[in-house]
Amino acid sequence: MAILNQATKELQLKIVYYGPAKCGKTTNLEQVHANIQVSRPDNKGKMVSLATSSDRTLFFDFFPLEAMTIKGYKTKFQLYTVPGQVIYNTTRQLVLRGVDGIVFVADSQYDKMAENIESFQNLIDNLKTLKLNFDDIPYVLQYNKRDLPDIAPIEYMEYLLNNREVRVPAFPSIATKCEGVFETLNAISKLLLHKYINEMARK
Repeated sequence: MAILNQATKELQLKIVYYGPAKCGKTTNLEQVHANIQVSRPDNKGKMVSLATSSDRTLFFDFFPLEAMTIKGYKTKFQLYTVPGQVIYNTTRQLVLRGVDGIVFVADSQYDKMAENIESFQNLIDNLKTLKLNFDDIPYVLQYNKRDLPDIAPIEYMEYLLNNREVRVPAFPSIATKCEGVFETLNAISKLLLHKYINEMARK
């Protein structure tokens, strides 16, 4: 969960991009890392990527991204992805440890709907394994690959993935063109900042 570093006066928040294999998680981070505006060059950390022949991201990609100040603390976001393939489920659980917010990236192609649903349920199951309550963690949805043929309507994807009592923000995207990427990141960032501003105000 969120880390308050008294020495550096930083509030560190961890955002994990989750979803099925090849849905665009790594592409999101690559686009953010390439296009993010920072006040100083050293405010953007190096993105670390590990890949295998069978899965584009084996462990995680991450970089710290500094944002606004809350009660004297600078906010630093750390962005991670999980591997998409099921064989790396233990690694998914490791990456989810200490998560503050989640971006679930879904593939908009009709033939990927079953994988989207399976991955979403896997997310819930892994959080439960880590003794984390899914309903307590802010998250947003991203419906990626909207430029491809044979994609499902947004309404259908909303029915499959956002059909809960309280709906969460959801964004269509074409991550390869950086469309919807920053809208998604801004939304989860605002949810987290709102949550921790309220929590710190009560202390």
